[in-house]
Amino acid sequence: MTIAPRKETISSRIWAELRGAILRAQLLPEEKINLDALRLRYQTSISPLREALARLTADGLVLFEDQRGFRVAPVSREDYVALAALRADLECMALRDAVARGDMAWESGVVRALHRLNRTSHVADPDAWQSAHDAFHFALVSGAGRPVLLQTRTRLAVLGRRYRALAGLSGDGETGPASHEVISAAATGRDASAAVAVLRAHLEDETQAVLLSTSLTKHH
Repeated sequence: MTIAPRKETISSRIWAELRGAILRAQLLPEEKINLDALRLRYQTSISPLREALARLTADGLVLFEDQRGFRVAPVSREDYVALAALRADLECMALRDAVARGDMAWESGVVRALHRLNRTSHVADPDAWQSAHDAFHFALVSGAGRPVLLQTRTRLAVLGRRYRALAGLSGDGETGPASHEVISAAATGRDASAAVAVLRAHLEDETQAVLLSTSLTKHH
């Protein structure tokens, strides 16, 4: 006998698929989200759709307004500058703490994450590369032992990923791979000042690359 999937499972699937479409810029800023079309697409009721969209609203990726319904959250250069600066501050703070507090398991996690990233091609598999890149940056700060700080940093990193997609960025530029190596070596070598300095420069390079993109201007 086939057991129908629970409403929570359907809701989570819809959330994951819509989230991915927004982060990859397949759903564009201000684009209206049609509940009837989604209901037909997923062959489900309105309830799990609303649950999924409520989660996306909490994530900062979707807006709900009376009379207008759900739509993809807008973007702006000003918002991006603010979130990128705050993400850099929090990530550097967390990295400094991780260098001071991280144990051998943290060091091993950083090395494994870097190896995975280096073995993943952003050309052959962009999604796998993005996953590996996110995992490396999280591995660096995971030893900080400050859950709220890490959760906030991750939220900002996710929001920033949408701007990367809108800007058409692929991979991490010419200096990214070398920066990853230096940050990893400095962090696991317990040189917090060097690790933080290179990380901040690395994040600022990404910010400038996004801001220089003409694609972002179109969605302001």
